[in-house]
Amino acid sequence: MSLKDERIKKGLTQEELADKADLLVRTLQRIEQTNSCNVKTAIKLEIALEVPVSEIFKD
Repeated sequence: MSLKDERIKKGLTQEELADKADLLVRTLQRIEQTNSCNVKTAIKLEIALEVPVSEIFKD
């Protein structure tokens, strides 16, 4: 499942997830498009979504 899929599954908008993960909306949009980010950002997303990184960035 992709980051976008996980976000939608949790019922979050990009703005809500960005706020929850302490990221800029533009950063979240870029990550959703490229399915790539640094480790620090991946951990923020893991905590915000309560989903393991391995599930967020699964191909």
